[in-house]
Amino acid sequence: MGFIEKFGLWTEEQQEAARAVLARIEAEELRSVRVSFVDQHGLLRGKTIPASGLAAVFGSGVNCVSTLLSKDTSGATVFAAFDADGGLGVAEMAGAADLVMVPDPTTFRLVPWADRTARVLCDLRFQNGATVPFCSRGLFRAALDRAGAAGYGYVAGLEIEFHLYRRAEHSPNADGIGRSTYPTPVEPINQGNQLLAEDRGDEVEPATRRIREALERMGIELRTIEVEYGADQLEVTLDPVAGLGSADAMVLLRSTIKQMARRTGYHATFMCRPQLTGSKASGWHLHQSLVGTGADAGRNMFVPKDGQEPISPIGRHFIAGQLAHARGACVFANPTVNGYKRFQPYSMAPDRIAWARDNRGAMIRLVGSAEEDSTHLENRIGESAANPYLYMASQLHSGLEGIDAGLPLPSSADDPYTTEAGRLPANLREAVDSLEADTGLVKAMSPQFTAYYAAIKRAEIARFERTVTDWEQREYFDLF
Repeated sequence: MGFIEKFGLWTEEQQEAARAVLARIEAEELRSVRVSFVDQHGLLRGKTIPASGLAAVFGSGVNCVSTLLSKDTSGATVFAAFDADGGLGVAEMAGAADLVMVPDPTTFRLVPWADRTARVLCDLRFQNGATVPFCSRGLFRAALDRAGAAGYGYVAGLEIEFHLYRRAEHSPNADGIGRSTYPTPVEPINQGNQLLAEDRGDEVEPATRRIREALERMGIELRTIEVEYGADQLEVTLDPVAGLGSADAMVLLRSTIKQMARRTGYHATFMCRPQLTGSKASGWHLHQSLVGTGADAGRNMFVPKDGQEPISPIGRHFIAGQLAHARGACVFANPTVNGYKRFQPYSMAPDRIAWARDNRGAMIRLVGSAEEDSTHLENRIGESAANPYLYMASQLHSGLEGIDAGLPLPSSADDPYTTEAGRLPANLREAVDSLEADTGLVKAMSPQFTAYYAAIKRAEIARFERTVTDWEQREYFDLF
């Protein structure tokens, strides 16, 4: 009996998917499979196996070192991994012990840019079969389970901005591998503000076409791809997807765009605001709605029954919950030091905690219509680098907290940049403090996880504060 069967880790749907995947491996003569999990930063980590070994992995999973969960964005280990509790109060992680990557066969996708290669996403388990409390995919699943127990399904549509540059000094060898230098030296593709400019879109069409085609072969169809506001900035959107699928799609989309760009002489970055001329901040607008289950199966629960209000009472409480927990959830939506450069007035990004009907300056923009059954909210708080599972889990928990408490919705902010409303955190340190002070959200995301995540973020903040910046050098070097 393998690990997965022993601990009963797959549903019937996953068992059926596994059989279909193994048949496809043989029929399409695939050679390699990337077995990956998503770490605390929203990045893929994993191993590549021969396709002939996937059946064994579908039985027992793949081991990986637990210290992968102890690292900040620099790759530095934050916790004392060799202590008896792995530095995290978890005996199963003592001495940098192994975790088990348990594949989810429903996530099987081709990797079109690599020869006869596919990928499958995984959940993390301890060797005793228990759930790893720091697995971000598992945390989002717990939020979805909470919603399901309350009679709701969660649906999310994605709107993501990023920058695309030419790689300078890109002189690949015979295998097509270029030199790696960090940060990557790049050259601009265009200049100035070019929002939706068709000629600029045509200019980058060869690159964007390859990205779009790769995603389509993976089963991820872009709704739109377009030139955004700043120089070298693009935006992609995806149709709404229920449950884990929306977060899985975001991880695969980012990875695909970066890998396809690198292989063709470009560099794609989801960093919020690059330090390059003409760059504008990149955001991730999260479109959300709840759908009913049981007798209300499939019904948009944000659509008012009487049609007199713009959103149902459930929707009003859900928005109120996201407003009430906005400061605490901000660190999950904006997990980097750089992300807080985006919260500027009159920038089409929010700077305070408010909602409005179809106003892009508000943190929460209410859009859609009851007539078209499309009423939903667009939360504009996030940066494109956010871990999608943590971003969505924190948003879902916040909304459910509002429903559970019956929170009243404040008045709409018709002028969201002057209205009297609480401010979003000004920096990452303030965001971490706000999370730790939000007892409701800490309980929902789990005290163990929030303490762990806050410690990682504080390690990143400490490194940043020890670093001499370009601004300091310019400001003080000659002056004093």
